[in-house]
Amino acid sequence: MRIGLYPGTFDPITLGHTDIIQRAMLLVDRLVIGVAINRDKQPLFGLDQRVAMVQAECDAIAARTGGEIVVHPFENLLIDCARDVGARIIVRGLRAVADFEYEFQMVGMNRAMDDGIETVFLMADARRQAIASKLVKEIARLGGDVSKFVTPPVRAALLSRFGRDG
Repeated sequence: MRIGLYPGTFDPITLGHTDIIQRAMLLVDRLVIGVAINRDKQPLFGLDQRVAMVQAECDAIAARTGGEIVVHPFENLLIDCARDVGARIIVRGLRAVADFEYEFQMVGMNRAMDDGIETVFLMADARRQAIASKLVKEIARLGGDVSKFVTPPVRAALLSRFGRDG
């Protein structure tokens, strides 16, 4: 069984993330979505909220694709998380050249720790390349319309978080 791990903070999960998830499902038999607990970041949503949002989005994708998606919170090293879930593939999404430089360094470090786990990069769909969770949160905070970037349930969660009605 080919198991892949797609890690991220998913704060919140966007249409860019779901695009990568759907396409990653074509490459693996089971996709584990690693929801990172990153103490260096100050997430807008708590871990339980992020896991619930990711789970809801992944349940819909799995129902459409017939694939197996597992949501797994983690706080350890990415390479250790991959080992923990039995993943031999780490899936990473790329939006722009700026992403590549950071990801290139991460791949090198991960390969040094375990050269049996491969990293696969998927380019974001052209319609989704500009979407970044950080920007989505900023747009929502300032009262902008995020409906082009997230699903309706995630939009509602953002509006609620910022004290706005949908």
